[in-house]
Amino acid sequence: MRQRFVKAAMIACSVAAVGCKQAPMMTGPGEYAVMTVTTSDREIPTHYSARISGRQDIDIYPQVSGTIWQLCVNEGQRVSKGQTLFIIDQVPYKAALQTAEANVAAAEAGVATAQLTYDSKKELFARNVVSQYDLSTAENSLLTAKAQLAQAEAQRVNAANNLSYTVVKAPSDGVVGTLPYRVGALVSASMPQPLTTVSDNSTMYVYFSLSEKQLLELTRRYGSIDATLKNMPDVQLLLNDGSLYDQKGRVESISGVIETGVVSLRAAFPNTNGLLHSGGAGDVVMPVIHKDCIAIPQSATFELQDKVFVYKLVDGKASSAAIQVEKISDGREYIVTSGLTPGDVIVTEGVAMLREGTPIVPKGQAAAAATAQSEPAVEEAGAAVGETSDAAAAAETQNEKEE
Repeated sequence: MRQRFVKAAMIACSVAAVGCKQAPMMTGPGEYAVMTVTTSDREIPTHYSARISGRQDIDIYPQVSGTIWQLCVNEGQRVSKGQTLFIIDQVPYKAALQTAEANVAAAEAGVATAQLTYDSKKELFARNVVSQYDLSTAENSLLTAKAQLAQAEAQRVNAANNLSYTVVKAPSDGVVGTLPYRVGALVSASMPQPLTTVSDNSTMYVYFSLSEKQLLELTRRYGSIDATLKNMPDVQLLLNDGSLYDQKGRVESISGVIETGVVSLRAAFPNTNGLLHSGGAGDVVMPVIHKDCIAIPQSATFELQDKVFVYKLVDGKASSAAIQVEKISDGREYIVTSGLTPGDVIVTEGVAMLREGTPIVPKGQAAAAATAQSEPAVEEAGAAVGETSDAAAAAETQNEKEE
C-alpha cells in the first residue's frame, strides 16, 4: 500500500514538473522610453557676456593747476549736480583776478582821457584851430584806449573763470569713484589720471554683442533695426554671483558698425536700489522665441563626427537618423531644424547603449505584453496541478479499497 502511495506521489510531481516546463521565463526586446515628435512654441534663454556701465561716467579733471586745498566728498558718496568735490588753492587766482580788475580800472580811465582829448580836438578842428592830423591822432588814441579796455576786461573774465575753476563741482548727479589725490597733492589739467569719476547710476547701461548672423536673422524677422528694437523681448541680467537681477532691462540701441563679425547692443536697467555698479560684469539673458518648432531632449541625441543623431523607432527596431539642430540651446533641449517630422517616434533614454537594429519595446508596453503572455501559462500550470491532485486522490481511494 505504501509503495503505491509513493508511486502516485511521484506521478503527481512529474505532472507538476511538466506543467512548470510549459511556462518558461519570457525574454524579449529591451524596454526604452520613447516620445512622439510634435511641434510647439519654445522660449530658450541665451546668455551673452556683458559689461556694466553707468548712464554717465564722467572723469573729473582740474582746469587749473595748483595744490588740493580741501577734499569735500568721500569715495562712493552720492552727489548732486553742482555739489563741490574739491577746492584747489585759490590764493594765486584771487591775486590774478585783483590784478585784472585793476587793469580794467586803468583801461577805463585811459578811455575816459582819450575821449576828452578827442572831443577837444574835434571842437578845435571845427574852429580851424588844429589840423586834420591832430584830430585823427586823437581819434586813434581813443580807439587804442578802448581796445586796451576790452583786453583788460577779457583778462578779468579769464582770471574770474580760473578762480571759479579752483572749486571743482559735480557735473551731474551720480556716485563718486575712487579718490587717488588727497589734500596737498599738486594737480593740473594735463595730469594723466582724473581726480575722480562721477557715475550716474540711476540707470545702468549693459553692453553685449551679437554675431552678424544673429543680427541678420533678427532684422529679417522684424523687418528693420527700428522694428527689431521695438519688438525685442525684455532681457535679464545674470550677476557674477550667479543670481538674476530682480529687474528686467530693455535693449535700447544697436550699433550701426559691425566689428570683427559682431555688433554691440546696449540694454538699460533701472538701478533704484543701487545694486549695480559701473565697471561690473555679468551675462545678459535674452530669450529666443521659436514658433511651431520641434524640440527634443538632449538626452535623446548622440554625436558622431560632429554630427547629431537620434534613434527612431521603425518596425519595433532602433534606426539611427542624422538631424540638424539650432546652435542656441538651454542645455536641456535641442531645437531640430531638419531630420525629424511630427509623428516620428524617437528613443529618449539610453541611446548611448543602443545599436542599429536593436529591438525596442516602449516603456509601459513591455509590462502589459508580459502580463498578457503570462496568463495562459499560469492557467496551464493551474490545470496541471489540479490534474495531479485528482490523480493523487484517486490513487489513495484505490489503496483504501484494496485494503
